[in-house]
Amino acid sequence: MWQEERYQRIRALLSTLQRVTTDRIVTELNVSRETVRRDLVALEEQGELKRIHGGAICVEDEAPIAERAQNNVKFKRDLARAAVSLLSHGQTVFIDAGTTTVILAEELAKLGGLTVITNSFNVALQLRNPAASGGQHNEVLVLGGSLDDRAPATVGSTTVAEIGRYRADFALLSPVGIDAQRGASNYDHREAEVARAMADNAEHVIILADYSKIGVESRVAFCPPERIDVLITNHKASTETAFAALNAKLKRIVLV
Repeated sequence: MWQEERYQRIRALLSTLQRVTTDRIVTELNVSRETVRRDLVALEEQGELKRIHGGAICVEDEAPIAERAQNNVKFKRDLARAAVSLLSHGQTVFIDAGTTTVILAEELAKLGGLTVITNSFNVALQLRNPAASGGQHNEVLVLGGSLDDRAPATVGSTTVAEIGRYRADFALLSPVGIDAQRGASNYDHREAEVARAMADNAEHVIILADYSKIGVESRVAFCPPERIDVLITNHKASTETAFAALNAKLKRIVLV
């Protein structure tokens, strides 16, 4: 089967199913897993799909949070530890909901002495453990609002209005993707509204995005490149095609 024919078959599967496993593509196309892997890499570079563990999804979609929580855990922890190194006791920070920010919360609990304002129940639960912070408690404020149907977090107009009551030193945010033109973006418009409000009400914005998010443009942009003070990502990101444009546009990139 010719390459372009395989691409068309993969596009058709995604159009019908929205997400497809590698095993399903191997069976449908009757080719090797290595061939499928190369095809998915090529189609992802063209912006036609996003690879996930075990397969691919449409670029307009996002994997469920339980599935995302298992992806790139080591890389996410590296980002979290780098972010913690930029903070000091006594500061106030916003943290949005996401698998990366839950790992960030685990690391922040060891620092202690912070005021953390979040819409994420999982972030709040990680930070409530006083033993992890060596006796220095973090004050945790959980934002009210409507329960998100995609993640254990609050969203909506009430959440956004509550964010406006506070002024933080940092907003620590983890997007679906980040690119040089639109900056940080999310798939869900309500989650993007929360992240945008946090960025607007913080002195500095730190974006945590592992290498797989570099050059990815999701549906709703919430923080333009010029508003991002620091992007924390992995060394592997520097090999991505979109990295050079980001490096030229952003104030500071920390590679870990």
